[in-house]
Amino acid sequence: MKKILLIISALFFLIPCSMSYGFGGCEDDCSKCHSLETKEAQQILLNMKNTTARVAGIKMSPVRGMWEVSVEDRGKRDALYVGFSKRHVVRGTILEVTPPVSKAQEKPAEPKARVIDISKVPLEGSLVLGDKNAAHKVFVFTDPDCPYCAKLHLELKKVIAEGSDIAFYLKLMPLKMHPDAYWKSQSIMCGNSLEMLEDNFEKRQVPRPVCETKVIDENLKLAGELGITGTPTLIMPDGFVMSGGSDAKALRELIMSHTRKTP
Repeated sequence: MKKILLIISALFFLIPCSMSYGFGGCEDDCSKCHSLETKEAQQILLNMKNTTARVAGIKMSPVRGMWEVSVEDRGKRDALYVGFSKRHVVRGTILEVTPPVSKAQEKPAEPKARVIDISKVPLEGSLVLGDKNAAHKVFVFTDPDCPYCAKLHLELKKVIAEGSDIAFYLKLMPLKMHPDAYWKSQSIMCGNSLEMLEDNFEKRQVPRPVCETKVIDENLKLAGELGITGTPTLIMPDGFVMSGGSDAKALRELIMSHTRKTP
């Protein structure tokens, strides 16, 4: 049978790279945050009513946000592309329509500092880590199922332990690539519970939501308006945007260098 060649658009699966300050975020190296086991891929085949095919190999696809799954069926090879949500499958071949840039031509992009209007970010709808009366307030867009967010959270707690001059306002921003993050975020905000978020970061079970809240949808809308696409993302007191995380010492130094100047 002649293979149908498909050009797969990245609109549904593409996850852009983010510029991180110290360690990365959930937009960086996908393999650090996402994995697909052979038995999971085999189950996907079974769900597709394909009982004769077997998984021959799994690797990251050329398009971010998907795995390329090699499938063998009755001596014939094929490829499937499975989205990170593990709910969408594309069959076909990815074609590269532009020539690759050679290493000699490739130039690293210059980091661009982003500054946003801090007045556009409300304190409401946040979990507060630290003293609400702290002189310096930092917003943190975080996802309960993002491992980088969990790593950063430990560093935030170290910053808080060093003094009461900084407070972190956590905005829950569940990413679509994490299927359970949305309902977990809702549950956490129903209880307005920092403890529940920390339990989840430590892989302890979070109960299902017991209320209806618009906070998470409002956070997602706000993130879109601000151009925030990955977690963790921090907004300093003067509006400086930092993607990714860093250790407590570097964080404190960065925050103090980006405090708002008062008259």
